[in-house]
Amino acid sequence: MSTPSTPATWIGRARGRLETTLPYDKLLPETQPSFVASWIYVFGVLTLGGLAMIVASGAVLAFEGPSWYHTSSVGLFVNSLHFWSVQLFFMFMVVHLAGKFWMAAWRGNRAMTWITGMVALVLSIGAGLTGYVLQTNFDSQWITFEAKDGLNAVGVGAWFNVANLGQVMLIHVFLVPAVIAVVVAIHVLLVRVHGVVPPIDAAAASEVTPSAAAGRPHSHAEETS
Repeated sequence: MSTPSTPATWIGRARGRLETTLPYDKLLPETQPSFVASWIYVFGVLTLGGLAMIVASGAVLAFEGPSWYHTSSVGLFVNSLHFWSVQLFFMFMVVHLAGKFWMAAWRGNRAMTWITGMVALVLSIGAGLTGYVLQTNFDSQWITFEAKDGLNAVGVGAWFNVANLGQVMLIHVFLVPAVIAVVVAIHVLLVRVHGVVPPIDAAAASEVTPSAAAGRPHSHAEETS
């Protein structure tokens, strides 16, 4: 019986790696363990929902422009919707990450899952700064020049000029959201690959060493099996 040969192209090798690492039953699972029924995971899903609302409302604001969301009642509503979606997004993300920290979610080769979540938080803070600058009002004027002094103090002001509204617009509307979307997608895929981390007490109970197993008394069911 012949064994299948190794694909000769990198596309074939990548396909084989994906089929092994992330089969469809992992990518789109129908069931989850019982411990997934936790508020910590609910806050993770709410974070994704907040991100979707931010992108949707931000796209409308980008198309219509500042003159619309400063003067139109509908524009003010969409602007407020975008603002409060950001506040909820940060709140949900911080609660989710804090909960996962106390659950030691990096156990079981899940370190990159935890790291990508923290990277998404740091990138979101940068998106929040550029968003405040794009308010184009007196608040944003004060925030811009305070941020400019801080960025100049750390030596990046010549490269990242928050007083340049066009540059800030491109960074806020395109660059940072694109990077955040990639990081979030990697985060979710890593959760699918490695699975949801079990509770600490459940993981400890399942890790019984052979010596401990040999020393404990056997149940009647084990003796008859």
